[in-house]
Amino acid sequence: MLSRIDLRGREPSVGELRSRLPRAGMDVEHALPAVRPLLDDIAERGAAAALDHTERFDSVRPERVRVPDTELRAALEGLDSSIRTALEESVRRARKVHAEQRRTDVTTEVADGGTVTERWVPVSRVGLYAPGGLAVYPSSVVMNVVPAQAAGVESLVVCSPPQPEFDGRPHPTILAAAALLGVDEVWAVGGAQAVGLLAYGGSDTDGRELLPVDMVTGPGNVYVTAAKRQLRNIIGIDAEAGPTEIAVLADETADPVHVATDLISQAEHDTLAASVLVTTSEELADAVDQRLAERVPATKHTERIRTALTGEQSGCVLTSSIPDGIRVVDAYAAEHLEIQTAEASRVAAGVRNAGAIFVGPYAPVSLGDYCAGSNHVLPTGGCARHSSGLSVQSFLRGIHVVDYSERALREVTEQVVALADAEDLPAHGEAVTARFE
Repeated sequence: MLSRIDLRGREPSVGELRSRLPRAGMDVEHALPAVRPLLDDIAERGAAAALDHTERFDSVRPERVRVPDTELRAALEGLDSSIRTALEESVRRARKVHAEQRRTDVTTEVADGGTVTERWVPVSRVGLYAPGGLAVYPSSVVMNVVPAQAAGVESLVVCSPPQPEFDGRPHPTILAAAALLGVDEVWAVGGAQAVGLLAYGGSDTDGRELLPVDMVTGPGNVYVTAAKRQLRNIIGIDAEAGPTEIAVLADETADPVHVATDLISQAEHDTLAASVLVTTSEELADAVDQRLAERVPATKHTERIRTALTGEQSGCVLTSSIPDGIRVVDAYAAEHLEIQTAEASRVAAGVRNAGAIFVGPYAPVSLGDYCAGSNHVLPTGGCARHSSGLSVQSFLRGIHVVDYSERALREVTEQVVALADAEDLPAHGEAVTARFE
């Protein structure tokens, strides 16, 4: 089922690997012309424009943007007990991991009487986007809200698309997850118009103010990503998320059922989702194909999964050795990387580029999606070569506080002047010497 690239007996360059490895395409530039006028309209007309575009795209028009507090509480009270228990455990584990990420202020004495303090200050107000297209993602609410709260963000608003079957409200499970986390502000708006309204704010239909945010996080489709790109000079963003992806680095010790079911689980997200197997064993590759052929027809979303697995973004890469396989997965830089090999922990320690690494047969990506404690908002499209997943740090800004005494400044005046003159910026030096005239 998976197309194959045979690299055995070869050691291709990093450039060749990047060009040859399967990768989902997402043309954000193509979406920008459609998004720009929409965002301009929201900048001018606020919530009314967002509701107009929501009606056009989602065939539903909420009575108001902000979901009443009573409906959040009702959604939580009506939540299936097993789902509530699962969400509570997901939140507990995520809070335990993210609590350890909070950075502390550090003061460094550079000279006698001269200090630089790095203060870590949370973003004041953040908009958290929870998609509502092919699936419902209360887990995304957890993954966005928990690190923001751990960072100390004072004001949070969750945005999720309104659903016709729920009278123009976001899915009740999204509302319940927000209420469970203590978030009392949820907007029934999705897509690019959600990003625009978060950036510009406005007045709701009842006259209540919808305050703009300083930062927007959370995954979405190409139009959400295009809106983030267009507005990133107005708001901070987490990343330009592309289609989800999994790479599995495996050898002959891997269980083909484990590998096949994990590849299927990512393909379930979207027809553009990428599932890539990198292996030293042609026998394993054959066995995985056989298991895929057996299991894909038996899944709920058969056509979606089959389209993803047979698309250009998915495939199997054969390598001569595990070190060669590590070179391949480092070049690919997967959002999710599973290591299903002998000595999996040692192999995982040799990997440099991945959004998250799942080690051994009992750490599937699905665990990380929900209950590992790790964050599932991760870099896609090879961005794991230079970017990290969402964390407490994502919501913090480092501010350097410089505090020098007269004596400390006087001691370094000569060096400041010399560097200012070297850059032909004499007024910089004069700004220092003037203090001692």
